[in-house]
Order: sequence, then C-alpha cells, then structure tokens
Amino acid sequence: MNSSLLNRINNPADLRNIPESDLGLLAQEIREELIGSLAETGGHLGPNLGVVELSIALHRVFETPKDKILFDVSHQGYVHKILTGRRSQMSTMRQHGGLNGFLLRSESMHDCYGAGHAGTALSAALGMAAARDMTGGNEHVVAVAGDAAFTCGTSYEALNNVAETTRRFLVILNDNQWSIAKNTGAIAEHLNRIATSPAYEHLHDQAAKFVEWIGGKTARKLAHKIKSGVKQIIGPSVLFENLGLRYFGPIDGHDISLLIRTFEFLKTLNEPVLLHIMTKKGKGYGPAIEKPDKFHGLGKYQPDTGETQPTTTPTYSEIIGKTLSDFADHNRKIVAITAAMPNGTGLTQFASRHPDRFYDVGIAEEHAALFAAGMATRGMKPFLTIYSTFMQRAFDMIVHDIALQNLNVSLCMDRAGLSGDDGPTHHGLFDIAYLKSIPGLIQMQPKDEEEFVDMLWTMANHHEGPIAIRYPRGSGTGAVPKASPRLLEVGKAEVLRHGTEVALFGLGNFCEVALETADLLEKQGIKAAVINPRWIKPLDVGTLEFFARGTRLICTLEDHAVTGGFGAAVAEHLSDVGIATPLVRVGWPDQFIEHGSVSILREKYGMTAQATANRIMQSLKPEPQTNQKIRKAAKELR
Repeated sequence: MNSSLLNRINNPADLRNIPESDLGLLAQEIREELIGSLAETGGHLGPNLGVVELSIALHRVFETPKDKILFDVSHQGYVHKILTGRRSQMSTMRQHGGLNGFLLRSESMHDCYGAGHAGTALSAALGMAAARDMTGGNEHVVAVAGDAAFTCGTSYEALNNVAETTRRFLVILNDNQWSIAKNTGAIAEHLNRIATSPAYEHLHDQAAKFVEWIGGKTARKLAHKIKSGVKQIIGPSVLFENLGLRYFGPIDGHDISLLIRTFEFLKTLNEPVLLHIMTKKGKGYGPAIEKPDKFHGLGKYQPDTGETQPTTTPTYSEIIGKTLSDFADHNRKIVAITAAMPNGTGLTQFASRHPDRFYDVGIAEEHAALFAAGMATRGMKPFLTIYSTFMQRAFDMIVHDIALQNLNVSLCMDRAGLSGDDGPTHHGLFDIAYLKSIPGLIQMQPKDEEEFVDMLWTMANHHEGPIAIRYPRGSGTGAVPKASPRLLEVGKAEVLRHGTEVALFGLGNFCEVALETADLLEKQGIKAAVINPRWIKPLDVGTLEFFARGTRLICTLEDHAVTGGFGAAVAEHLSDVGIATPLVRVGWPDQFIEHGSVSILREKYGMTAQATANRIMQSLKPEPQTNQKIRKAAKELR
C-alpha cells in the first residue's frame, strides 16, 4: 500500500514530525494497512483496530525505547510494531521467521516486555518503575491493559502495591467491554456504569474546561464540537482511588488530540494515575464490529467481506461443545466452566442450550479451578474447559484443591500440543509434564474425533477423582463419532497394528504419524507394531512391557515437549522394571518453540514420519547371534 504518511514513518521520532492535524488520516491509513495485510496472514485484527489512535498518541507523547510501554497480553501491539519500524514486515505476521503475533523483547528494542497471557502488564510495569526509582532513572512507565485484564487477580495484586512502591506510574485502562468474548462479572458491570451513568452528563462543561486547561481554547472548541469529545473526562472511581491511584476518565479513546493533551498532562503528575479510555473493538471495519469475537483473532479472510474459509470437518472444540450439551440433556449434574473463551473452547452451544449450568468466569483461571472444586464438593460434575497454555495458571489449584481432595473435576485442555502461528506463549507443550506427577489424576488423549467422544463419555461417568483430557487445535482425522459413545477401560491401550521388530506408541494426534512411520519402515523390511496408548496416566504397563520384551526397539511419539512428556513416563517405567530395550522418543525439544505453521515446524524439528523412520533405522543395529536366538525362542513360546 503506497501510503503517503505511513511511508514517512520508520521510527517513533518520525511520527512526532507529522502535523497533528494529519494524525487522523494516519489512523485511517494504519487501519487500511492492518485490514489488507492481516487478510493474507490472519491475526488479531479486532483488538488492533481498536487501539490505532491510542498507539499513535502514546508514541507521540512518550519516547520509546527510553520510556517503557507495556501492552497487557500484547496481541494489540500490531500498531505499535508498525510505528516502531516493522511495517515492511507486516506481510510476515505470524509466519515462520516473520513477526510474532505478540510483543517479543528479542524482536525489537521498543518491545520492553513480551506476554501472551492476560494480567501481566501491571505487575511487570510496577517492577520496572521500582527499578527506575532505585537507579535514579527518569523514564516513564506506561501499562496499557484492557478491561478484561481487570478480571485477573494478578492485576489487583499489582494495584494493591502501586501506592507504596512508586510515585510515578501510569495505567491506561482500555475499556472496549470485550476480552475474546464479551466481558462478564461485577468488574465489567462497574466499568460500564462509570461509562454510561447519566449522573456524569452534567460534567461535560467541566470536562471541556479541563481540556482547555491542558490543551488551550482550540482544544475546548474541538471538545464542544464532538459533544465535549469525551465520555466524562473526570469521574472519580472509588475502586481505583481507594487503591491509591488517581483516576481520570472515561475519555474517548479514538480522539487523538484529546489523548495527546491528556498524556502530556499526566506526564507532569508525580503520583500513580489510572486513565480510563473508551474504545471500539474493530473500529473502522464493519465485519469486525459486527462479529468482535470472530475478529479477535482469526486466519485468512476476504478483506471486502470479512468472510473466512469454512472448515470441512468439525473441530475438537466444536465437538466438545455439542457433546457436553448432549450429555447435559440427560445429566443435570454436568456443568461447563471456562475463562473468557466460550467461543474458542466451543462452549457457546452449551451456554445456549444450558445457560443455567454454564459459567464464564472471565480471565481468571485460578478462580475457575477453585470454583469447579467447590461445585464438585456438592456432587456436581464440572467440566473445566481451558486452553492448555492457560491451564498452567491454575496448577496450584489443580494440585492443592482438586487432586489433594480427590474431587470429581474434569479438566479439558484445548489447544494441547503445538498451536502453530500463535507461538510459544500459546503452545500447549507442557501439560503432560505438569499433570502426570500429581497423585491420583488420570490423564488421556484421543487419537481421533470418535475416540474423543468416547473419552468425554468416560469422563462424564468417572466418579473417582480428577480426570484430564488433552486435545489439539482444529480438526483431527475426520473420524465421525458414533451415535452412542462407549465407556473406555481406564489404563488400557489399543493395538492398531502388530509387528515384531519395532513398537510405535503414537499418542493422540501423533498416532497418525506412527502409522505413516510404520508404512515407511515396512518398505525397508521392518515390521512395526503401532499402539494407541490413549492413557498417559495410568500407563498400560502390560502392553508396554509385552512389546518392550518382544521387539528390538520402542518408539514414542507425542505432540508435547520431550522433557517430562509421555516418552519420559515410558522411559521411567522401563527403567523401574529393568527392561533395557532401546527407546527412541519423538517430541518437541527442550526449548521454547517459535511460531509458524505446524507443517513447517514439524519438518524443522524432526517430528515427521520420515524423520522418525530415519531415527529408528539409525538406532537399529544388528543383534548379537545370542540375542537373536533368545528372541526367537521367546516368540516360539508365545
């Protein structure tokens, strides 16, 4: 796009040379740039369209990298990237080797803090402010947090310590009434009351005087022209004032001049401040305004219409929504709980069919786990449905409150395994490791959609403590679930193919890779057994030991970090029982995996059938004649 203003910006200093009267046109060009470039790559379009003016004003007034601007979650940092010299790379957004969909300290000196989980910015920013004060610095520290971040307990833990920690600190509450889904709860209602209460209407004139005070009579005229240009610029909020922050707002977050004047004034204050701004998620693009949940984050789309390519098979998320709804038709004890992502987890159907048994607690995973524990003590059957990467935040509650009390809570971990273009903050590569050490907790993963429904049915009928299931993002093999699901025997694997030389244990979606690997080995004259483990804990030790004693090599395959994963559990058991059969473990290496398409990353890290077959061929060495005789005798006995 040949944008006259955007072409003049290679860094934030260039932005400060553009006349303020042209900044509205710049905002329009940035929106066009976002809509056009993300149509090809996908990404978080809606949140970024909503912070265009805010990002311009921030970089107009504050000077990064000296001044520190932290974006909570940071998926709304695309405009920040454009203004800090990365516009030419926007076509690489979320592509392997290109820009990350979140901020990364390693990507730019202007990214002072990276995060993909909500509720981090205030604590991190406060730490930066404290370090500044200790070292005698004079930089400004600004934390930009959406209203959804204020449903996180960590945000209030930070606010609780602001007043006693620093005297210069700016929090910008970007209020668009959405996280991924529509915000819920008392905090959201409180902020909405501040923004819409008729009690503040009489303050329009006072607001205009305030604008005049910090911006001159021209600013006052502008304010009157758009009905004061604000939504009540001064309205004390007891909630924030009592926490020691001087409260200003709410103001119009799309009025660049007003934002600039306000930031210039707030820079002069020697006290902690919270500025409440009102923005529109998806502003400037009709499809994003009409469907803000869809355009929070999405793949490629048609820029003219916003239409996306339909999926040919239902996703695991869609299947769990329908399946739990069906189960709940006949079981009044089933409830569904999520943390601000009913659409992403597929629970919108459950919410529609069983609204009295659906709970969206906001971005508060720790509370969600405790809430589920409390329900379980009263005989309910809660399904806690959260992305694997976010379930990490509730680890203590899973151990201390759910497992220790042996409560019947079902943990459903969506996006387990690689999450592709979302990158390391969203990959679900650690849940096996952090759950398999918990006593009494059952954990499983299905090989396809049909088995997924069977496992959900098994969970619904399990009443002996916590049980967890992990499943990948998107669709699986396309296996159609049966009309009537069946109960699975806990701890019993499924042998899909017999073989005498190699045994491939392909967990979950890597069962398909195991089958492909077996085909490649067969072409080399190697007979490989393929086992669908199903159960991570408890392991089917009988089947494992049978193949470990009867074959030359065991290979485990999993969509998880190899350190502490399913293969590690297999290695531990074989060591405990003294079986020395060689073991090849295929999994993601002991490092944080970057963003990129699943196919590219699997190829890069040797997670394909061909790479697995090659490793196995290298590991298979001619056996001593004595061992061959022993193995032959064992086979004859069987």
